[in-house]
Amino acid sequence: MTYAIDPQPLWTPNPATVGQTRMAQLIRAKGKANYAELWQWSVDQPEAFWSELWDFCGAVGEKGAQVVVDREKMPGARWFPEAKLNYAENLLQQRDDSEALVFWGEDKVKRRMSRAELVGEVARFQQFLIDAGVGEGDRVAGYLPNLPETLVAMLAATALGAIWSSASPDFGVQGVLDRFGQIEPKVLICVDGYWYNGKPVDCLAKNGEVVSQMPSLRKVVVVPYLDAAPDVSKIAHAVVWNDIPTVNPKKAPIFKRVGFAHPLYIMFSSGTTGVPKCIVHCHGGVLLQHLKEHQLHSDVRPGDRLFYFTTCGWMMWNWLVSGLACGATLLLYDGSPFADGGTVLFDYAAAEKMTHFGTSAKFIDAAAKLALTPGKTHDLAALRAMFSTGSPLSPEGFDWVYREIKQDILLASISGGTDIVSCFVLGNPVLPVYRGEIQCRGLGMAVDVVDDIGQPVRGQKGELVCTGSFPVMPVGFWNDADGAKYHAAYFERFPSIWCHGDFSELTAHDGMIIYGRSDATLNPGGVRIGTAEIYRQVEQLPEILEALVIGQNWPPGRSDDVRVVLFVKLQEGKQLDAALIDRIKKQIRDNTTPRHVPAQVVQVLDIPRTKSGKIVELAVRNVVHEQPVKNVEALANPEALEFFRGRPELAG
Repeated sequence: MTYAIDPQPLWTPNPATVGQTRMAQLIRAKGKANYAELWQWSVDQPEAFWSELWDFCGAVGEKGAQVVVDREKMPGARWFPEAKLNYAENLLQQRDDSEALVFWGEDKVKRRMSRAELVGEVARFQQFLIDAGVGEGDRVAGYLPNLPETLVAMLAATALGAIWSSASPDFGVQGVLDRFGQIEPKVLICVDGYWYNGKPVDCLAKNGEVVSQMPSLRKVVVVPYLDAAPDVSKIAHAVVWNDIPTVNPKKAPIFKRVGFAHPLYIMFSSGTTGVPKCIVHCHGGVLLQHLKEHQLHSDVRPGDRLFYFTTCGWMMWNWLVSGLACGATLLLYDGSPFADGGTVLFDYAAAEKMTHFGTSAKFIDAAAKLALTPGKTHDLAALRAMFSTGSPLSPEGFDWVYREIKQDILLASISGGTDIVSCFVLGNPVLPVYRGEIQCRGLGMAVDVVDDIGQPVRGQKGELVCTGSFPVMPVGFWNDADGAKYHAAYFERFPSIWCHGDFSELTAHDGMIIYGRSDATLNPGGVRIGTAEIYRQVEQLPEILEALVIGQNWPPGRSDDVRVVLFVKLQEGKQLDAALIDRIKKQIRDNTTPRHVPAQVVQVLDIPRTKSGKIVELAVRNVVHEQPVKNVEALANPEALEFFRGRPELAG
């Protein structure tokens, strides 16, 4: 079953303004007729493309004469081996009184910071890091909400050539130790607490426990959020952020220019199948990829107001903050996206004249279920683009955006991951938007879809791969000296080809449909089925808030076949009865194939998810098969797993 391809787009670029986009400018500059020609050139001649991109997007640093060494090695290519640059320096080029960021907290706190103020705060915190002995290659960790201080700390550390890593404060003690314990930071920045769903959550005791089990720490900084003067006396090495000494207001931060491949971020896999992998990303790769994705694919321009709903435990925070390098103002938010009756993010968009609104497919689904009509209730005149990621955006999600938010808007469904801290496939301001499709493959990314033996396929499902090296490939995994873990993660299935693990299809429009993760793909009777195909149908029923589907080994004890089992979370007060089960099965059968129809439909009270909101099919499958879930600390709601354990409906 594939999605029906709509012949007519939902949106087409305005002919009067499309030529002003940076993407259109690059197409003209390279003498290409359209995006397809530009993309083909970018993957056929990657040296020329990435060198041109450095100049076109205004990267600051010394590029060097050589673009790439051993390009055919994957992994192993070395990009811009002579370059010297600093990611933070590129984000802090502007140092005037224009707005660098706006912050809204769920607790009604609102703050603003100019670019000059941001630079001053970075210089202040950087001096603290220097005094703590932090230098090139040292790790600095943030256990923080999406606050202005988080951005300041990251910029101060990376400007020195230190390596930044972050996790959101809703992680439990073991979840933090599983991550930061592997990388041994010298400095930890944490928060006294945060707000969520109208409630304050105190973090001081948890912080103390984390610090007591992390012997590498020299200093701990506690950011006051719940309390103006938190008591940090029980946390070793701790000082309060506000007590850090000021510096001369004319003092500029130090920007240590490092090699292109010098580590910038250590990011973590979701960790739901074991201890999280520590993925190391570099200054040059992240900078060039984000400049490309912001300026070209997202049409972010100086003065734009860029928002993404994210925590600091999700790669979209790292993606968001790079918007400073384009001259955009960052709009930061911390708290529940459904505060104030579900409208807080649209309140923010209207009040701050948001130009780019980033969120998850699950948020769009939930807003549709709540029957929100932000296009009617809010002034969204400034909004030009909306981004969606985290899971596949259903065709009905596309419909809701164009019906209830705005007709003239670029809806960019995007997909990539923590593995590349960016996108393989994403939006494009010069291309039409088709229902249910991601618009295009990213420039410089040799993305393809292949069958089980590695042969390219078009118009049918297969594995999403990248067949050529690119600068934002991880430089490696932390504590993986021989590269064995890195190789196993991406290159084991198809030698010298990056296999990303998405079950996908290239369409007639040269767009992409993602059907779900390959490792969660169902395989009843030997036919591969993407989980997104089932979710799309089930979640159209008004009684159903959310669903999760797995393949259960069937009969029990065998592993050569599976049956499809669907779990549903219903609207409050609703019960799963025979009539609703029949409607669910009919909806799936009528719109997909008989093989998609679940053998069992089971009601649960909640669906387990990661901290970034992704549902965890594999963890549920392990519970159903009485296998251990190796890292429940990675889940936002681990207690939900109990709803799936020992269900009589699933017994033999």
